[in-house]
Amino acid sequence: MTDIAISYNRPVARGRELFGSLVRWGHIWHPGADSATTISFSKDVTIDGHALAAGRYSLWTIPDAPPKPWTVIFNRGVGGWHTNYPGESQDALRISVSSETGPHMETLTYYFPVVDADSAVLRLQWGTVIVPMKIKATQ
Repeated sequence: MTDIAISYNRPVARGRELFGSLVRWGHIWHPGADSATTISFSKDVTIDGHALAAGRYSLWTIPDAPPKPWTVIFNRGVGGWHTNYPGESQDALRISVSSETGPHMETLTYYFPVVDADSAVLRLQWGTVIVPMKIKATQ
């Protein structure tokens, strides 16, 4: 069994236009508020087929307007503020993920709509934008 833990604070839309306005296309964005969001894995995993070692990472993105994919970044720099990206030299993994559209989610959330014996889908959702990532245990 692989344990996955996500620690984050939740910004609220409050009627604002989110992506392409509050969150600029093509710029590093931290999907959370206050302290940087972290995700940890108790064992090695793959994220959308790309290897990621067990450990704790801060989570960052570079959103892009559909149909262009988002870049999702797992960074070794943890414990920082959500506005201070630790830099590419600390990146453990960068993946391209196609965003989806869904019903409006007022408060940013991360959830697992699908969990199987050795895999799960993690979704980041805020407003009508969903960024899904397939996580698979490798051990």
